[in-house]
Amino acid sequence: MKINAKMLVYILSTSMLIFIASIGYITTKSRQLALEEAREVANKNAHEYANLIKSELASDFNIAKTLAQAGQAFQTLPWEEWNKIFLEQQLHIITENPHYLAVATSWELNYIDPEWNKPFGRYLNGWVKDQDRNINQVETRLNTDGDVLTGNYYAMKSTGISMIVDPTLWSPTGKEEDQYINTNISVPIKLGNTFIGLAGIDLDLQRFQNIIEKIKPFEKSYAFLLSNNGTFVAHPNSKLMGKLISAEYPDFNEKFKLVENVRAGINFSFTYKNENNQKDFYVFAPIKVANVNTSWSLAIVVPDKVITSKAKSFLYKALFVSFIGLILLTIVIWFIAKNITEPIIKVTEILKSLARGKIDESLIMEVNTKNEVGEMTLALNTSIRELNKKAEFANEIGSGNVDHELELISNEDELGQSLINMRNNLLKARSEEEKRKTEDQKRRWTDEGLAKFAEILRKNNDDLNILANEIIKNIVYYLDANQGGLFILNDQEQSTVIFDLLSAFAFDREKFIKKQVELGEGLVGTCAAEKSTLYLTEIPQDYIQITSGLGNANPNSLLLVPLKMENYILGVIELASFNKFKKHEIEFAEKAAESIASTLKSVRINTRTSQLLEQSQQQAEEMAAQEEEMRQNMEELQATQEESSRKGEEFSGILNGVDQFLLKSEFNLDATLVNANDLFLRKFKYTINEAIGMEIEEFVVKKDIAKFQKILNTVMKGKTHQKITYLKNKNGDELKLITSFTPVFINEKFEKILFLAIDISDYK
Repeated sequence: MKINAKMLVYILSTSMLIFIASIGYITTKSRQLALEEAREVANKNAHEYANLIKSELASDFNIAKTLAQAGQAFQTLPWEEWNKIFLEQQLHIITENPHYLAVATSWELNYIDPEWNKPFGRYLNGWVKDQDRNINQVETRLNTDGDVLTGNYYAMKSTGISMIVDPTLWSPTGKEEDQYINTNISVPIKLGNTFIGLAGIDLDLQRFQNIIEKIKPFEKSYAFLLSNNGTFVAHPNSKLMGKLISAEYPDFNEKFKLVENVRAGINFSFTYKNENNQKDFYVFAPIKVANVNTSWSLAIVVPDKVITSKAKSFLYKALFVSFIGLILLTIVIWFIAKNITEPIIKVTEILKSLARGKIDESLIMEVNTKNEVGEMTLALNTSIRELNKKAEFANEIGSGNVDHELELISNEDELGQSLINMRNNLLKARSEEEKRKTEDQKRRWTDEGLAKFAEILRKNNDDLNILANEIIKNIVYYLDANQGGLFILNDQEQSTVIFDLLSAFAFDREKFIKKQVELGEGLVGTCAAEKSTLYLTEIPQDYIQITSGLGNANPNSLLLVPLKMENYILGVIELASFNKFKKHEIEFAEKAAESIASTLKSVRINTRTSQLLEQSQQQAEEMAAQEEEMRQNMEELQATQEESSRKGEEFSGILNGVDQFLLKSEFNLDATLVNANDLFLRKFKYTINEAIGMEIEEFVVKKDIAKFQKILNTVMKGKTHQKITYLKNKNGDELKLITSFTPVFINEKFEKILFLAIDISDYK
């Protein structure tokens, strides 16, 4: 067979086999890719719109949270005045937010009404919109007969957790056609951990319906929004709004555990065959607002036939294009085969020469035609010329001329680009080598400096003054600074934190300067207070004279490094230079400061130990002299103890008599009970385990707390106080008592408070 016949038979038969295999592969792969792409798009859209709805809910929640936090300040003003101001704030909120139906706060009555002493009952005050969207004030008292245990208010009161209430349908006119869906966001108002009320906002959720109707990532796809309990918040079918998915589609909900997954706040998806026996793809994206336990979910539904229709369309187009391609391929191959038969042998010989590695100008062919063979020949000639250039470029690079340039023949010249990349990598390697050498020099300089200072600290750790002079002198020299100072914490001063200038060095000589700096004073005090390095440049000529501890020098850069050990400040090193300190020099100074701080602490401990040793030796001599005197006193003490024992038994009998008549208890200085007699426990109806640890104010009736605080303040000053006082037992019953609060001193130190009382509740 001739070459053109071979090309037709071989290429066309191979193309036919590839065509058949491709059709099968495209049929399955296109469907799979279409499904994956569609699901990814649906999932992405679900999360994007879920985040949009989440941001809307989070914005409303933050407003309610801010309102609740503002409510914690209700005790700063008289209630009537504060309530008026707070009511104006709520009016501003409902006015500025058109989708708010109501903004109100509820307060526990026993926190705002001194005469209300019941654990239930609340005061509601706020604003609400009527059917014409006019804003009216609402003010009332609720739950005065007891809390509604199934209501949202009691749920928040008992848990103290913020909530987004499951939506419901509500009609301002009472007519079904005027119904729209709404919800409530409530945030507790707390004092510490105590619940005192809540701030709530009623929201019109119609805006989410507008968002849902816009979500159509595919033809015939749609979206819907579910609340925490599975209520339809928004749906293209408006008849479903406000209804539970578990009631409308019980089998569907049970099969995929929809409500459970929504409450769990997870992302999930599945394929479901609907009542028309057609498959739909569902994807659910969670909507969970921070600090709220009730999550919602946004779902997007995409019909499976919409997804696969794209794959089928692609398949038909591929079949048509492939068929046309086969026809064109047959014609082109026949034409090419006919025109390349003659020159192909010569081109083959040249290619064989190139394959053997031969590259020179003798391989270039003359071009007499402008057809494909001519273009192939031109391309071959161009390749030969470019290979010559690249060989020359490689030789230059190999000779060390890395600055030699090579012009690429096109953007697709991979060989040329690879050679240029090789040249650039060599340049980069040279640059990185220089950089590495510089870093090694800095690292070696730092290591040598740290080793030098380690030796200085080791040799001079028995004299603090000599050590300080050696430290500041050598660090000034090593950092090529002009002057420096070492400030040490004065541990003899108890009233204030003071740093003494222990050593100063400037212009190759020691400076004898006496200076003290308090914590927070000037740059030295600031460095010590902040416990971090300060580095200043371009300092005004007169600025350092005011704030620095270095005297009259006017450097251009100033470095202050704290001497700290485990976050404890022992001193500050201050260095000044006419040159700017480099980064590695600052890091060296900080590392050296850590070793200096450790050594200074050891020196101080050694010095203190020596002082204590001398004192202990002196005290030992004094104790020996006193030992004989103590022996003589022991005989007298034994006789005294016998008399004290007799009196102790007598005093114990008196105390037993007091316990039979008086209520007695003892309190620590933090006003918590540590002991009580049986009469006290019976009157207040507590066991000893229940009473221990209770604060003294827990026994005081609410109306007398402020008055009782004054009594406690008097006793804490060391004065006894007697007065008729009203206290309460465990059941909240009032006890009228004649009370005595007496400070107890042990070795002239105020240790505890003794409480004595007589119950006169039954006497008029």
